[in-house]
Amino acid sequence: MNALDRVTNALRGEELELLRRLRAARRSRKHPAANTLTFGARVADAVAATMGSWPFIIGQSIVLLIWIVLNVTAFVERWDPYPFILLNLALSFQAAYAAPFIMMSQNRQAAIDRVAATHDYDINTKAELEIELLHQKIDLMREKEIAELLQVIRTFQEQLARRDAPPLPGSPQADPGTS
Repeated sequence: MNALDRVTNALRGEELELLRRLRAARRSRKHPAANTLTFGARVADAVAATMGSWPFIIGQSIVLLIWIVLNVTAFVERWDPYPFILLNLALSFQAAYAAPFIMMSQNRQAAIDRVAATHDYDINTKAELEIELLHQKIDLMREKEIAELLQVIRTFQEQLARRDAPPLPGSPQADPGTS
C-alpha cells in the first residue's frame, strides 16, 4: 500500500464524504442557472436602490425646500400653511409605501447573505480537510525519509564495523607481508 492510500484510509469516512459532497457542489456552482428574479423582487430592488441613493435624497430635499419656501413666503396661494400638515401626510405616505419595498429587498439580500455564509463555511471546512490531508501526506513523507535515512545510517555503520573489525585469520588482510 503506497503512502497516499495510507493517508486516504486514515481519514474518517465522514470527512471523505464531506470532501466528495463539497467537490460536487463546487462543480455544480460553476454553471449557475440564469438569474430568476420575480417581477416583485426586481421592483423592490429598484425602489430600494432609488430611495437609498444620493440623487433621490438631494431631489427630495430640493422639493421639500421649495414646498416650504412657497408656503412660507406665499408667492403662490398657501395650500399648506405652517405646520405643513399636507407635507407631513405626503412624507408619511411615502415612508409607509416605501418601507415594504425596502424590507422585501433587505429580506432577499439577507437570504442571499445566508447562502453566501453557508458557502463560505463549506469552503472553509473543505480547506481545513484539505490542509489536514496535506499535513498527513507531509508527515508520511517525513516518516519515509527518516526510515530511509535510518537505513542509510545502518548501512554505513555496518560498513564501518566491517572495515574496523580485526581481520579474520587466513584472510589476505591478516598477513601484512603478503601484499
